[in-house]
Amino acid sequence: MEWLNEPRDWSDENGLIRAVTELKTDFWRATFYGWTTDNGHFYHRPATGDFTAEALVSAAHTTRFDQAGLMVRAGERTWLKTGLEVTSGAIQVSTVLTDDFSDVSMTPVPGFTGEIALRVTRFDSALAVHYRNGAGPWQLLRLGHLPLPGTVDVGVMCCSPERAGLEATFRDFRVGPPLSREGLE
Repeated sequence: MEWLNEPRDWSDENGLIRAVTELKTDFWRATFYGWTTDNGHFYHRPATGDFTAEALVSAAHTTRFDQAGLMVRAGERTWLKTGLEVTSGAIQVSTVLTDDFSDVSMTPVPGFTGEIALRVTRFDSALAVHYRNGAGPWQLLRLGHLPLPGTVDVGVMCCSPERAGLEATFRDFRVGPPLSREGLE
């Protein structure tokens, strides 16, 4: 795996990836806020064709827009990120789908205990995002279209647009065969 925007403080040992964000890092393109930034931290590997990527994600969120999760990326204008994020004063699970312009959707995580399971499945140009809180069932968070080449980068990401020092951990990151289409719901 390799970094896009490698943080100074990070490790990858025994299935545990840990990273601490640098000052004012993010992935976002234009919509609403009027800025474009591509300096978030993304630790990734290539994936060809359809796949499912999964990880257990936790972070020491304290500040608005602190983020940690998964990312699928074809380039600076075409990507998806999903993860834990501080918005509206609470930790939520969010997804940003970007095709020249970013959009965002989010939902609170009832009974959040500090760690969440995330998975992203690629079906050609469709991406399905699921999350699971504790031992509960997988919940479909987002199903969206993104024009993707045959090979994309997939991995873990973290950002802190309003500060530095968010410590994020990712356990058991893996990329494997895609879920069946019937397994989406």
